[in-house]
Amino acid sequence: MTKVKKIFKKYYLENSRLENFSIMYVSVVILFLFIYNLLNYSVFYGYDADAHIAYVDYIAMYLPSNFKLPLEEHTYEYFSPPIPYIFPAIVQVICRNFSDSLDLVRHCQPIYGKFSQIFQTLLYVCSLYFYMKTLKVLNSKTTLINVSFLILMSLMAVNYRTILMIRGEPYIVFFLSILLYLFVKIYKSKFEIKGTNVFLFSIVIGMLGISRQWGLLLLPSLALILFYFEPEMRKKYFKFMLIAFVISVIIILPFYINLFLTSGSAISFNKEPYPFSFNNQPNTFYNPFNEDIYKLFTKPIRGNLDNQLFPILYSDLWGDYWGYLAFTSNNLEEGRNQLEIGDYLARVNIFSLIPTTFLILGLFKIRSNNQINVLIKYIKYSIFITFIGYLWFLIKYPEIPSGDTIKSSYVLQLFHLMALISSLYIEQIRKRSKKLYSTFLITLLIVFTHNIPAMMSHF
Repeated sequence: MTKVKKIFKKYYLENSRLENFSIMYVSVVILFLFIYNLLNYSVFYGYDADAHIAYVDYIAMYLPSNFKLPLEEHTYEYFSPPIPYIFPAIVQVICRNFSDSLDLVRHCQPIYGKFSQIFQTLLYVCSLYFYMKTLKVLNSKTTLINVSFLILMSLMAVNYRTILMIRGEPYIVFFLSILLYLFVKIYKSKFEIKGTNVFLFSIVIGMLGISRQWGLLLLPSLALILFYFEPEMRKKYFKFMLIAFVISVIIILPFYINLFLTSGSAISFNKEPYPFSFNNQPNTFYNPFNEDIYKLFTKPIRGNLDNQLFPILYSDLWGDYWGYLAFTSNNLEEGRNQLEIGDYLARVNIFSLIPTTFLILGLFKIRSNNQINVLIKYIKYSIFITFIGYLWFLIKYPEIPSGDTIKSSYVLQLFHLMALISSLYIEQIRKRSKKLYSTFLITLLIVFTHNIPAMMSHF
């Protein structure tokens, strides 16, 4: 306890009153949101919840004596890697061994659902920890908590919604946060090929690949940044990554080979793909400046921005366009509070122009960081590749007219990486002007306070 007090006292003295207040205020609100949402939200409300639950039940049916993956006839999420379903399946096995219900499967579903929500909330908190450990090194600071990053991440309503569903994205961002931290540590050791370093890095890469397919989009950048190292370091990095990739491929390949053998494609999906053509999507999909653009700031709820990429991603990032948290996701006529809360979500979209500006400025205005410039390159490349990969998916599998595969949860990693870059940019502003930095913090706190109801379950 004495050690904790010393750390807290040291941190308190090294930060301004505004920063300390911001940390305390945001932390208390986040804790409240976690508890409130855990008590008021069920995994049955999530995206394609029935398919994800069927996946868990299928795996659990064979545990602990065997491990089998479902086929298309068992669940339409058959193409998803297994990592996100293992924990709830284990809880299901434990539950059925302690229950005397006549229908053990249905009885255990809400139980493993709630345990999964708690577990994924903890994964998210751990992600924040590893992200900020990385930022601590990049900013050459002695304190852990990065205020601007904490506020930007806490503003994203998509985080609170995603961790409440049984999905792979919370695992992707968890392993991504560890990947970035390990990269920093291994860089400091000049990519010395130690058993522990290579093994841990390989495991994390492998876990990214079998958490959900989006995780694969984070891997190409590890190769692309090779050319940003100095010649001597480049050779060491190449050898290190070659070993790491060989080991991670051993982890990743079995699932995708099995998917190819059972479905005919290693990148199978539950819909037939179109031949790639930009004409698969209408002009309004690519161009947000159309006759419906005013709805982005008047009533940003499902049905009002059909199949419009950027308006829906924006509304789903800061608010709840599809209605899976802030209002009931039924149709426009029956959805509880749907039309009324649309007015509030319009204000959320207006207020959120401020953090969005920071995200964009960070991406384009960030200066090279002498600590680990290649890591910043990795983050930028990963943002670009994730977006291009997601765009390719939306063009190959268009959902017209609704566009219901346009969900910010699917590319959660992209927004987390943008928040990292943005916080580095804000830190550079802090070093140049404390007054401007303080103004930015106060502004972000005002936006955060206004947007709190968008992060709460209204089911």
